[in-house]
Amino acid sequence: MYRRILFWFKNSRPFSLPMTFMSWLTVFIFSFFEKGNILNGVIALLGISFAHLATNLFDDYVDYRSEIKSGVRAECVKKSKCAYLKNNEAGLDELLKVVIIYCTIAVIVGMILTARCGIGVIVLAAVGGVITLSYPKLSSAGLSEVAVGTAFGPLLFEGVYYVMCGKFSISVLILSVAVVMFTVSLVYMNKVLDYENDKIEGKNSICCRLNDKQKIAAGILVIYSIGYLGYVVFSICSNNFFCLLPLLTVPLVLELYKLILSYYFEPDKNVEIKWFYKPLDNWEQIKNNGTANFYLRLFFTRNIMIWVSMLTVLAIIANNF
Repeated sequence: MYRRILFWFKNSRPFSLPMTFMSWLTVFIFSFFEKGNILNGVIALLGISFAHLATNLFDDYVDYRSEIKSGVRAECVKKSKCAYLKNNEAGLDELLKVVIIYCTIAVIVGMILTARCGIGVIVLAAVGGVITLSYPKLSSAGLSEVAVGTAFGPLLFEGVYYVMCGKFSISVLILSVAVVMFTVSLVYMNKVLDYENDKIEGKNSICCRLNDKQKIAAGILVIYSIGYLGYVVFSICSNNFFCLLPLLTVPLVLELYKLILSYYFEPDKNVEIKWFYKPLDNWEQIKNNGTANFYLRLFFTRNIMIWVSMLTVLAIIANNF
């Protein structure tokens, strides 16, 4: 039983959970200094995490069913996404059961918070539920970045602030837009790396619409620029100029941009692993299964988001002392 639970947790893409945690931590610390309810904030983290994992697995469920129907199996995708299904380590029925379990836990958490905080939680949870269940279709329509931006931005930030402080906030909304662009960048990066396979499968991602590798690479700079602009606006509106600290990550973004170009135009080039790319989860195993080029860039994108969130938390704390 324990091994099966661990198996499903590993296949729920837990490497993406730091995004959830760091986004939550940012608004949690902001709400804490406004005398927010700490217990409500912690309970909210539990519900948000299980909703996130449910979305990851449900996306696998829909994608794999689509692959079966279309008969298209891109070689790179075989090595990464849905590998546990393609290797017959699990079936679609069991996968769907795990999604239902994750969603049930998230619903129970929502019920607890509704009892503690009021009916506003139901509205927030309903919107989150719609995004979770419709994410695969939104993704296939090229709207995955919009879905993630809404869920991990205004919905998450205002939701946590609401259960902790009992109200909504314009300042929190502005902060959410700034922070979430660094989460959206991870979704976009996944599409960047899957561009060739998505074209083969006839998907309608933003990258497929751009249909130009130079423009696709430049797209990551546009996303990050919106995030940095959000921090500038938030710093001015809140009079907290410590919140300009995330701009220190600009050199990392430029490094990531170079890595995208090398992925497209120098695919056989060996990339030197620099200290600021890390941590790289299960790196030896990833190198052995031939997905190092893919996950190096994905993990680095995730790590930039973590660095930005840590600097944001530091800025909020510094402003209150």
